[in-house]
Formats: sequence, C-alpha cells, structure tokens
Amino acid sequence: MTRNAGRAGFFRGLHGQRAVGLALAAAAVLGGCATTGPALYANEEFSSADTYSHSFPGSGPATCEAARRALLSQGYIVTDAKPAQVKGSKNFQRTSEAHAEIEFTVVCAPDSEGSNATTAFANAVRQTYSLKKSSNSASVGVGVLGSLSVPFGSSDDSLVKVGAETIASKKFYDQFFARVESYLDPEAIDRLVAPAPRVVPGPSLESAPAKKPETVPPAAPVPAAADPLPIR
Repeated sequence: MTRNAGRAGFFRGLHGQRAVGLALAAAAVLGGCATTGPALYANEEFSSADTYSHSFPGSGPATCEAARRALLSQGYIVTDAKPAQVKGSKNFQRTSEAHAEIEFTVVCAPDSEGSNATTAFANAVRQTYSLKKSSNSASVGVGVLGSLSVPFGSSDDSLVKVGAETIASKKFYDQFFARVESYLDPEAIDRLVAPAPRVVPGPSLESAPAKKPETVPPAAPVPAAADPLPIR
C-alpha cells in the first residue's frame, strides 16, 4: 500500500514537471515570434521625398481655398475650413457589412515671412468599420409558468471601427495637388507675385510755405465829365 502510494506520487511529480516544461517552451516560442516581427516604425525613414507636400505660388489662404474647392469637387464633405487648414471626409460602402471613410487634412504654411510661395501638407487617413449585430429578446408572462424570454427577431446594428491607416500612395497625393493647382486663381497669384508700385512721397502741407495773397493795385480814378459849353 505504501509502495503504491509512493509510486503514484512519483508519477504525479514527473507529470507536473513535464507540464511546467511544456508551458515554458511554449512561452519561449511565442516570445520569439513576437520579437521577430518587423516594428511598426521600420518604414518611417523621414526621407526627403515630397509625397505629402507640394509648393504652390501664392499665399496660404489662397492655397487653402484652392484645396477646399479641390476636395468639394471630388465629393468630400468639408468639416473645417480655415485660412491655414482644411479638413474633409468622404464615405465608401464596400459591402453591406463593411464601411470605409477617408479623412483628409491639408495645412497651408508660407515658405518664409513675406514669401509669395506656400507649401501645402496633405494627409489622408483611411478608416474601416464593420457592422456588428446584436439580437434582442423580450420576456413574456405565461401564466403559472412565469416569464419566458422569446426572441422577436429585432436587432441593433452598429458600426465598429476595426482599423485606421494613413494612405501612402504618391499617385494619390499627386492627383490631389494637380487638382489644387487647377483651382488657384491666376490673377490673384499675379497680384501677389508682382512687386508693389513704388510710391514717392510728395511734400506735406505742413512743410510747404504758405502762399501770400496777391495784392491788387487800386483802380485809377475816373475823370469827371466836363461841363457843357453854354449856348449863345
């Protein structure tokens, strides 16, 4: 009896050690898989490629106004329009249960103080949503049986955000910048680029000497008429 109990305890201890060893091995494998994957910032090189920016002639407000018109022309809803920033969004229905939205942001920054050129920085984020269904049920009283939960087939459908990613296609932004350029006002650009005419200041009224009034000489006296000669 004692020998059998000792043998059973030995096998139980061996089984426990084996289970612990398998658990540690599984954790090591999972940890190795987690560390071998590429980091999210691996492609963030901060290179000099102008994928998200473009320089335009003109002021910041004129460039942002052209960007606003470009977004409107492509079906975007402009949610915010300021002299230095424009935001818009556009919805896409890919399937009956999948929804996508593009949020577009444009920031217009003058190249330098007093410059007639502006750089537009564009960023478009694609957000994806999935339809989540949840059925409802109602309780119905059934006499002595109490209440019974019976589904009536009604459901609450809601969109759940499942992902978001910045669009990195250079062709996508090049087409947008070309559209912005088509909406820039050439006359406004010419007025901004042309130098302002030089104004030569004239003499002020205070510094000019006061003009003396002209003196008019008195008129010569008119001689009196001679008396007529008497008639003889």
